[in-house]
Amino acid sequence: MVGSANLNIMIKAARKAGRGLVKDFREVENLQVSVKGAGDFVTRADINAEKAIKDELMSARPTYGWLAEEGGEEEGKDPTRRWIVDPLDGTTNFLHGLPHWAVSIALEHKGQIVAGVVFDPAKDEMFFAEKGAGAWMNDGRMRVSGRHKMIESIFATGLPFGGRSDLPATLQDLARLMPVCAGVRRWGAASLDLAYVAAGRYDGFWERRLQSWDLAAGMLIVKEAGGLVEPLKQGGDILADGEIVCSNEAIFSTFSKVVRG
Repeated sequence: MVGSANLNIMIKAARKAGRGLVKDFREVENLQVSVKGAGDFVTRADINAEKAIKDELMSARPTYGWLAEEGGEEEGKDPTRRWIVDPLDGTTNFLHGLPHWAVSIALEHKGQIVAGVVFDPAKDEMFFAEKGAGAWMNDGRMRVSGRHKMIESIFATGLPFGGRSDLPATLQDLARLMPVCAGVRRWGAASLDLAYVAAGRYDGFWERRLQSWDLAAGMLIVKEAGGLVEPLKQGGDILADGEIVCSNEAIFSTFSKVVRG
């Protein structure tokens, strides 16, 4: 696929950050036995990745706004366009030497996500989409799965940790969903969960209490792959609320009813 100039800039920035993160990941595997040492190292890796992305994007589009996990929000001279960036989604996986983490970059225009990139450097898989142009992984077009039966479908979510208040609601979700599906996966990187729905690897995904940079790129990629994407609370706002439910069209009605309770 030949994308727009903005999409090509985003892919270039994701690959640049990914190269640095892969080098750091090899090092963190040696540091993981030391909690303090590895944690400090990963924090630096995260910040360095964000700097690499910001340098690339803002040098190419200096008037755009900026929203990212580490650096916060900056208004641009162009109030209609904004980059939304997670330089390292799946930090805990990275810290533990698990090769499942990603770089996520989205472009927002007038309140709508118009381009998204989710790059998995450890597996060299680049998921990307532009509004109205379909979704792609590396050189291949992506489509959501074609499964029609819940009992044959697998789903992804995040499980609350560290005493988070949304644990009871998620456990209730699982109690309703597990008996009627083929399984639930929790791999610890929401952007990749969404990319995997787009690729047909998962049949659906839902989660609460996410950040806009976790969701922005992936939600567009799912839509452009033919999936249905809605706020978990009907009438809500996905990026503002940090809650999402998505799947292929065939099972969306049933799946969304189950997880919405």
